[in-house]
Amino acid sequence: MYHAHVYFDLSQESLATHLHHEITANRDDILRIFPLVMHKVGPHDKPMFEIHFNDNQQGFVNWLDQHRKGLSVLIHPNTGNDLQDHTDNAVWLGEELPVRVDIFK
Repeated sequence: MYHAHVYFDLSQESLATHLHHEITANRDDILRIFPLVMHKVGPHDKPMFEIHFNDNQQGFVNWLDQHRKGLSVLIHPNTGNDLQDHTDNAVWLGEELPVRVDIFK
């Protein structure tokens, strides 16, 4: 399984909400999509919403890259090693943002 974290500033809430709705309406390959979190949580240094998906066989990552409208997205596998997943195993769409990995140590 993979996690995608879509980051946004509070001024971009409507853009993030629109993308959230687009994913919900158009992607049946998503396992779960979580509500927008309007504050920093866990290792994430910005507001974000999270998406769980199995793999990219149906092109979700490419679709997300085409529809993210400038928002940064962290994609990582869920191997059980949170530090490695959020650093070495991470792939970014858009600008790479800081992740507070100190919570994993």
